[in-house]
Amino acid sequence: MSDHAITTDDAWVPDACTLPTVERPLRLAEFDQFFAAAVRGVDRPSAQHLRLRLDGAAQVEETARDLTAREASCCSFFAFDLSRSGPEALALDVRVPAAHVDVLDALAERAVSVRDRG
Repeated sequence: MSDHAITTDDAWVPDACTLPTVERPLRLAEFDQFFAAAVRGVDRPSAQHLRLRLDGAAQVEETARDLTAREASCCSFFAFDLSRSGPEALALDVRVPAAHVDVLDALAERAVSVRDRG
């Protein structure tokens, strides 16, 4: 995804998002910080499913729960599931309906881009 595609204008953010426009850059910055600090790997099991492999620290889990709860409250099309398969194995699964695959594509590309820069 190019930086142009990451903007928070109406061309990128779906109509279903209810986060006030002025708050969108702040939320994007929170996700960037999270991606840079916590993402260890990105998998795409299907077009509608993204899996982020995360650092297993307790603080990462707490941040992920807080951030995804707030995001789900304004963008109800996201389904987030945080799971642990071991003490150091934390995964964040993100699912969207077919109508929002483009948003999931942008999220996946953003996570990879920010993680690689960090």
